[in-house]
Amino acid sequence: MNAARQHPDPAVSAYDAVTGRRSVRGFLADAVPDETIDRILSAAARAPSGQNMQPWRVHVVTGDTRARLCREVAEAVRQAERSDEYAYFPLEIREPYRARRRKVGFDLFAIYGIGRDDIAGRQDALLRNFDFFGAPVGLFFTMERDWGLGAWIDMGNYMTNVMTLAPAFGLATCPQQAWAEYGEAVRRVLPVPGSHVIVSGMALGVADPDAFVNRLVTDREPTSAFVVRHG
Repeated sequence: MNAARQHPDPAVSAYDAVTGRRSVRGFLADAVPDETIDRILSAAARAPSGQNMQPWRVHVVTGDTRARLCREVAEAVRQAERSDEYAYFPLEIREPYRARRRKVGFDLFAIYGIGRDDIAGRQDALLRNFDFFGAPVGLFFTMERDWGLGAWIDMGNYMTNVMTLAPAFGLATCPQQAWAEYGEAVRRVLPVPGSHVIVSGMALGVADPDAFVNRLVTDREPTSAFVVRHG
């Protein structure tokens, strides 16, 4: 992918988009046309939702607002001003999930060249999240707090559509729930009301072909590990 496109490439199949999906952590600064962003977000709204109520809302962040947001949240991280929007993980992460989490963390740190005892290096790696890994577009997915659990499924459907559609326009993504860990800092820049929950952020842009961190491809379990057949 060398440049964003305003029209989708029919040669990019849904199968290729899904199997090739990865969290890109190195982007070019190239601007993404508003028309391209709108086409992706509009098409993604074909996602299914309970009784077609479409609970999602998307904040598109670019330019000066993006820069101000990145500075504000990065400073909150440095000052340990964490303010989680919701609990993502259980209090104790059990196996096999703990091993999977540790592996992707160690693999990522290895690519960055960060040792296990390199606290400063780990902090720098964390802060890269809050520059959208260099992507020129940040997306924030929010919805009203009083929705039931089903709406979280709907939001996941919508976000997955965004990530699936992006490659057809020459773009890559990285879903970033980490932004939801600093909701108060985000709200100091973006007009997200307290009645809405910040579900996740997402980086959107053109992948940097020379970024070594983009070599990371995470493992996936075989179907034998999670599929139960009946009949």
